[in-house]
Amino acid sequence: MTTGFGRQVKRVLAGAAVIAAALISTQGGEAAAQALAAHNLAAHNLAALPMPSAGAPDLGHARPIAGWVEFCARYASECAVDPSEPAQVTLTPRLWQTVTGINRQVNTSVRAVTDQEHWGVPDRWDLAEDGAGDCEDFQLLKRKLLAQAGLPRRAMRMTVVIDEKGEGHAVLMLRTDRGDLVLDNKTSAVLPWHRTGYTFIKRESQDATAWVSLGGATAPTMTANR
Repeated sequence: MTTGFGRQVKRVLAGAAVIAAALISTQGGEAAAQALAAHNLAAHNLAALPMPSAGAPDLGHARPIAGWVEFCARYASECAVDPSEPAQVTLTPRLWQTVTGINRQVNTSVRAVTDQEHWGVPDRWDLAEDGAGDCEDFQLLKRKLLAQAGLPRRAMRMTVVIDEKGEGHAVLMLRTDRGDLVLDNKTSAVLPWHRTGYTFIKRESQDATAWVSLGGATAPTMTANR
């Protein structure tokens, strides 16, 4: 069965063929080849985007992680919610390149270290400003850089999950018109939330400086994972 997204890609390719045929008859083969290449590139970029999917469910109020509360006391602007900003972004090929590029950049430039090793405490949220940090520090830095690139902070929500080891872990959820995507320091692949293999516990609210439940049964008290 062909999805709406698949039909959209086919329409781009069909349009390329029509334009190429017209140019062949009026402007010659070279112009037609250039037009066909441009439209094929557009189709390729469109096909590279994640398939549309449902977002993670918001199931009401949840208690925030203590490390996040302390982080917000030090970096209030990083936690503030501006209701005038959009709650999700429209995912374009250009925006997709920005998101995947910054995710990869931070993952390769920050040294993974636990908070106990780094700060001598079990859990501390920070911006990895000294080039080292654990999971939440990677994601907070990504959000800061993405915001500087023009993405609305309100569409980027810190999220707590249970990972493949059964441990608390923090990721960054980007809310888009194609569903909720996850930026993670364990992989440079930006995945739809339901394809990560994680159990989703809670995330920052988009309506207030608070957290909402995502349905996971067991909520960790901290995210001490690298």
